[in-house]
Amino acid sequence: MKKTRLFSAVAIVFVFLAFFPTKSSAYMVKYKEDFWRLFHVHYQQYPDDCIENIYWLEKAVQADFANPLYARAKIEDESDWEKYRYLFQMHINLKLIEQHQRLGRTYDKKVAHFYDAPWKNVYVENLKKALSCYQAGLYYWTEAKLWAEKANVGRFRFKFLTDLQNWEDERERIGTGELDYEKILNRDISRVQNVIADFEKMESKEY
Repeated sequence: MKKTRLFSAVAIVFVFLAFFPTKSSAYMVKYKEDFWRLFHVHYQQYPDDCIENIYWLEKAVQADFANPLYARAKIEDESDWEKYRYLFQMHINLKLIEQHQRLGRTYDKKVAHFYDAPWKNVYVENLKKALSCYQAGLYYWTEAKLWAEKANVGRFRFKFLTDLQNWEDERERIGTGELDYEKILNRDISRVQNVIADFEKMESKEY
């Protein structure tokens, strides 16, 4: 009898929960660190994936930083906090370059073959999309260099955020000139402009 009553009580509780679900607290995406967590890279990335990532990264650029307690590295003092902010901004802009490169490559065509003439207009349209992606990358490179310079000033010479070693490596490579997206992007821009010119010289004909 007691087992029957216990079973009935448990059943009532489950029915009650089913019809009156508890309200879960919603988490608001607000800070740079929040938007950064939404950025992700797939093994095989399609244009929509790149566009989504660009959106989240742009939101991260515009957002405020969370309290230092919730930073992506251990923050000991105000100097750590200042350098962390510079590195974060630098890294976001580098990722924006990478995503624009990935997006550009989906529309890029390395060579204008003579047998592509029947579709020259489609190729030119796509190449212009690739061109705009690479040109946008130059803006983000200017921003990334600016933040890297701020993180490279003398007072940070012997201060390293070990939790962000890869960001520190990027800062160092920008400072030494080993990492130079301007050279890479300008090379792609020049190549794409030449391929567009080759297509525009073609006569539209069937093969």
